[in-house]
Amino acid sequence: MLAESAAIEIVDIADIPNGGELRLLRCGSAYSIHFGDEELMGSEAFQSEQALASLALGRLGRQCDRILIGGLGMGFTLRAALELLPASSTVVVAELVPKVVTWATGLLAHLFDGALADPRVSVEIRDVHDIIDGVPEAFDSILLDVDNGPDGFIQLANERLYSNWGLRAAYAALRPGGVLAVWSSYEDAFFTRRLEAAGFAVEEAKVPDTGGRERAPYTIWLAVRPRDNP
Repeated sequence: MLAESAAIEIVDIADIPNGGELRLLRCGSAYSIHFGDEELMGSEAFQSEQALASLALGRLGRQCDRILIGGLGMGFTLRAALELLPASSTVVVAELVPKVVTWATGLLAHLFDGALADPRVSVEIRDVHDIIDGVPEAFDSILLDVDNGPDGFIQLANERLYSNWGLRAAYAALRPGGVLAVWSSYEDAFFTRRLEAAGFAVEEAKVPDTGGRERAPYTIWLAVRPRDNP
């Protein structure tokens, strides 16, 4: 969260495919990415993005060979995953907005701290849904942080990821025992039930907001594909 008492400047704008835009704001040394009036992420409150990786990979209980991250953001999920993964792992990052990748190698490069140069990492400028769909048992874990929660707030097409058939596609794309982790700024009991209906064993984790705001904790769904398929 950017300080309200300091000057805030818009340093760049990114067009979202199919409409809309993201704004990169700066206040002193702090950065924030906004969609409209909504702050999507900030450089000073990132523990929940780190937890998306650490909680999911901690649930695997085995070596993780290949993971998919939906949403590059400011790199906090990617960096947390790389710290936990062995040198033999592969990390595919799907980012829909090309300029977010440009920010990662320019204005926000200090936040990534070389993560994009890691030989384990490849970035695809694609809709993460298109990667998930049609690749059976390709990933040990899928980490999704592409919207403000399990809906199409930023882009209506994101709802495909969280629909009944989108969750079934994610289930099929995971190896048995694999983990789908979904970040959200809010609770959603209906989404929990959709995950269960898709065949996942579901756990909800709450991560407190550390940005100095009085708000409810973030929610991370940890949905495990059972090792013995139902």
